[in-house]
Parts: sequence; C-alpha cells; structure tokens
Amino acid sequence: MVADALVYHPTVAHYLRFVATTVGRDKLLRTLQYFSRFYAWYLYRTNHPERIIAPFEAIKKQFGLTRKCLRIGKNVEHFKAAATAFDNTTMDPILKYCAVGRQLGYAMYLSLDTVTYLDASGIRPMASAKRLQKEAYRAWFTGLMFNTVSGLYILWQLRQREQNIDKKNGEGVVEIKKIQRERNSTNLQLISDLCDLAVPGTALGYANLDDGI
Repeated sequence: MVADALVYHPTVAHYLRFVATTVGRDKLLRTLQYFSRFYAWYLYRTNHPERIIAPFEAIKKQFGLTRKCLRIGKNVEHFKAAATAFDNTTMDPILKYCAVGRQLGYAMYLSLDTVTYLDASGIRPMASAKRLQKEAYRAWFTGLMFNTVSGLYILWQLRQREQNIDKKNGEGVVEIKKIQRERNSTNLQLISDLCDLAVPGTALGYANLDDGI
C-alpha cells in the first residue's frame, strides 16, 4: 500500500533519527527560523502589509526562544571539551589552543545565553539582559574566530603535506585523495564559521548586515 511505502521509507527512518537528537531538532528549528527571518525581510522590502509579515516575525521570535531553551545545559559539554583539549599533549600547539579558545568561547556564550533566556521568556525580567546578550555574542564571536584561525592553519598544513608527496607512486595518490577530502571538509566548516560570524558580528556592530544576508 502507498501508506506503508511512505511509513517504512528509509527517508522517514532517517528523519526520525535526526529529530530524536537535540542537535537535530536545533538544526531543523534553525533552518525554519532563519528562513522566516529572511522571508519577513523580503516581504517588508517588497512592501507587503504587516498582517502578511507578522506570522513570519512570530516564527522567527518563538523558534529563536525555543532554541535558547534547547541549549540550556549544553555549556557543560563545551567546558569539558575545553579541559580535554587543554590536557591533550599530542595535539599541535596551535590547534590545541585554538580548540581551547573555541570551546571556552562557546561555553561562555551558552552560559550567558541561558541567563538571558530567563528574561526573554518572561520568567525573570532583568535590566542587564541586553548587556549580557551582547557579552554572549562577544563570546560566540571569539569562539568562531578561534575556529576560523584553526581552519586556516589546517589548510596551510594540508598544503605543506601535499607539496612533500610523491604523486607518481600509488601511496602518494592515495594520500593526495585523503588530503583532498580533509581540505573539502575544512573548507566547508570554514564557510560555515564565516557565515555564522555575520550574526554576532552584526549584533556587536562590527558589520552592518540586514536580515536578507
């Protein structure tokens, strides 16, 4: 039956595994939140009435608040990751300190984000909420910058490794393919970090980007 084919389709099983995790739900909500942000901006720029824009503004706000709630407690994970990276004696020193800086930046961001959730949700209004949110963005920006430096350093390392490989033998060809995979992965993460930097960068006044970006 058609219903059985849909229910037992592998795509459905993959989706259920995805949304069963907090990270999966956050990514889904983030996609919907950012689409609503962009679409609300687009509707505003094309002179649509407020009643058309309002639902997307509400989705942007409510999904953002939901994501804040889902992130509560996640700061502990990043504090632990920072300690683990700091204790690693075999890691490249530059990558080590970039990892520590990144994890501490994210941990502080999530810690402050949890505090501002109390104000945003109306549980405990605070006069210092705006200042704390700005400091949260500053911590997030710092963590992303450490990750960006780490990505650029990894790309430099890969280029140095590639130059020392003999491309004429079989082992060299295999190593080149391995380096290409690592480079593609690093480039993807670097692009993601640079895109993410637009959010705290704009909030802190380092850039002047609107919701269309």
